[in-house]
Amino acid sequence: MQQQFEMRDLTRIVVFAAIIAVLGIPGAITVPGGAVPITAQTLGVMLAGAVLGPWRGASAVLIFLLLVLAGLPLLSGGRGGAGVFVGPSAGFLIGWIFGALVVGAIVRFGARPPVWWRTALGCFIGGALIVYVIGVPVQSLVTRLPLSKTIVTTAAFLPGDLLKAVVATIITMALWRAYPRAFGNPTRRVAA
Repeated sequence: MQQQFEMRDLTRIVVFAAIIAVLGIPGAITVPGGAVPITAQTLGVMLAGAVLGPWRGASAVLIFLLLVLAGLPLLSGGRGGAGVFVGPSAGFLIGWIFGALVVGAIVRFGARPPVWWRTALGCFIGGALIVYVIGVPVQSLVTRLPLSKTIVTTAAFLPGDLLKAVVATIITMALWRAYPRAFGNPTRRVAA
């Protein structure tokens, strides 16, 4: 399937890559015993998928990660460079791409406009669970902790990710009501 982006799409993609970067400015919260910090940047990943849709949302995350790879200190705590892609966070970072893709696919299922329940479901499944499915095994491999112990330490992220999914849902639905053009190609408004 070939995906073509118009100039407006590219602009929205770049804006969401910047939003993900800005959400790293507040820094990170270190979880005792955890190798990966809690950041607000996952909220940006959820919003990218929900607002831009699957391919454009994943593209925004990919652009952000390419800038990080190039050495820009855009991750929380001012981290950047190739080293972050071989550290404990590597799987979570790569998981962001797939997470945004899944968020967008669920929120925009059947080329429909966003509704609150699909947005909440998409943000949690894509923005949290998919990211965990990729991130936890990589973290276990890098830290050499057993997978079961890594799963337990990662459970500390769940309340924050649930909160981020709620916030992303509220922002997405408010934006849809206030400015549906932000979502790209016009879609019909359907009450649900």
